Amino acid sequence: MRQELETKLVNCLFPYRAKIPYEDIKAQITIILSEYEIEKRHTEVAIRDEDKNKKYIAMFLASKAAGGRTERTLHCYKSYLVRILAAIGKNVDEVTADDIKLYLAKKLRVDKIKKTSVDNERRALSTFYGWLYANEHIKKNPMAKVEVMKFAKPKKRAFSDIEVEMLRDNCQTERETMIVEVLLSTWCRVSELCNIRIDEIEADKILVHGKGEKDRFVYLNAKSKMAIQKYLDCRSDSNPYLLPRLKTAGQLQELTKGRKRKDLKQWYKDPENVHPELPTDKSTIESILRNLGKRAGVNDTHPHRFRRTGATFALRAGMPFMTVSKLLGHANIAVTQVYLDINDEDLENEHGKYVR
Repeated sequence: MRQELETKLVNCLFPYRAKIPYEDIKAQITIILSEYEIEKRHTEVAIRDEDKNKKYIAMFLASKAAGGRTERTLHCYKSYLVRILAAIGKNVDEVTADDIKLYLAKKLRVDKIKKTSVDNERRALSTFYGWLYANEHIKKNPMAKVEVMKFAKPKKRAFSDIEVEMLRDNCQTERETMIVEVLLSTWCRVSELCNIRIDEIEADKILVHGKGEKDRFVYLNAKSKMAIQKYLDCRSDSNPYLLPRLKTAGQLQELTKGRKRKDLKQWYKDPENVHPELPTDKSTIESILRNLGKRAGVNDTHPHRFRRTGATFALRAGMPFMTVSKLLGHANIAVTQVYLDINDEDLENEHGKYVR
């Protein structure tokens, strides 16, 4: 058993032999293992009670639903928990910290899943077991011994001034211009944009329905108000949403016959093409902005970057941090920090402004 373990450890460290000689690795492992008695763990197959696991997950989801979590959040919790518990193969109340550590390690090392994705699963487990422990369904919380994952978070950039103007100049329809201007002015999420109703647009503001079913007002500048009006003037349908859906999925193919690509993008001007009730979806908006970015020569053009850009520009112009956070709809100020693209020059300017 000792020889088998030594071989496995040496093979695991073999890719790093350029920094540490192979013989040194093997010798060091041999010395360390000499201090321990080694035997292979014998684990009997646990009898898993599917009904018990389903019951606890259902109770947890019901509690979160009562707390105002969205359907999307509940669906994510359920898919994570069902998948993880099935992989571990134990009852909820029998899972140990070692079981969870092994599951996470395999996801990282064997399945080669990104750390950010694995950490999402860890956080779902942490919330679940924290709830079980707080409600006395388990005596010990196994997540208490599972360390928080550390990984480098890449700096997320806002658009530059010139990139914003390049995007504006390459909009081909009133609809594209409206989407760009509303995102830059309101900083709303793409899901919030999709669900804006025309009757929720007031003179200078829009009521949006945010994460966790939290409503808030977002505000319109002159450019966005003008863009909305020009866009609405092009429509004569009865759909209640600012961004309606195409009536049928196959309808786009019909529209393409004998039509120029630019004309095709203006399908919303014909009420026969517009779905009478439903709003557009996130993937449609993402596709529109991705294609706009390609035309404009602006990389990484997606809805969230507009949100980050608006908040960053406002902070640079002197808007208080707390105000920026509230306009973004964040319950936690720490989340706001992720959105802001503050560089060394910004810090130097602020230091010169306030420090004497």
